[in-house]
Amino acid sequence: MSAWAVTHIPPLLLLVGLIVLITGGALVLQKLFRRRFPLLHSEHNDVAKFTYGVIGFVYAFFFGFMVSAMWGQINSADAQAGVEGAAGVQLARSAGIFSQSDEARILASLLAYEKAAIAEWPQVGGHSAEAEAALADLYRAYEQIRPETEVQKAFLSTSLSNLDKVSIGRTERTSEARIDTGPPWPLWVVFYLTSAMVLGTVIIYGVEKPLTHSVMVMTVGTLLAVNVFLVVQLSHPFLGELGSPPQPLQEVVEVISELPGRWAAADGAGSGASTAQLSSEPRAAASDSES
Repeated sequence: MSAWAVTHIPPLLLLVGLIVLITGGALVLQKLFRRRFPLLHSEHNDVAKFTYGVIGFVYAFFFGFMVSAMWGQINSADAQAGVEGAAGVQLARSAGIFSQSDEARILASLLAYEKAAIAEWPQVGGHSAEAEAALADLYRAYEQIRPETEVQKAFLSTSLSNLDKVSIGRTERTSEARIDTGPPWPLWVVFYLTSAMVLGTVIIYGVEKPLTHSVMVMTVGTLLAVNVFLVVQLSHPFLGELGSPPQPLQEVVEVISELPGRWAAADGAGSGASTAQLSSEPRAAASDSES
């Protein structure tokens, strides 16, 4: 449910909707309570004040714990995406050490994979068959390389290591997207229960002037709505405005597009070498000959 809300409802609309729903419902309950119990004595207020202090402290502690844990998940997701993107950039920059046909095949396959990975990023579960096939094509592109010099052999070994980092990074990312679907239901129950207790204590708090009481209820209701909004947004590390963005993968696409004098890719590039073209400018030699 929270994943659907994060992916299908604009953040501002979701926030406003939560504020209207929670604050509006609290005001209705407050009106009913004041009509049912018009006279509230000081003894009742003393009890309500003590109860509100205890519940508020527990709620604040529990809410801080949840936010800290979920923010840590997003930081971890950012780090994983950074490693995956950095390995992809290294693959793009080191492709020029191989022959022109190998370079064209590698860059075309790498570009197709990065675009497929970016497309799968916002999907709930974070996994697509297109990205899986594009990654397999990228592995095959490296399998076809026949290094002719020691330098090319060394770069091939390093490139395969970076390719493994890309694959491992995607595996960790998609696994975390499937597993980290927000707090487990017991935490949701405790969170909503403590939130309701905080709001309920304010509703039954005896205030002589109805307007003052309504302002109190609106203030606490808005605060709780904002907290619910924050928890929902933080529940999915790769979704929503607060989730980890695919910027590291986008940087790989930009690096491939900006490689000077050697690479030009059509907008609809596929994973085959025929989708890439090399310019006629001479390549820098990797090594003249083996000594």
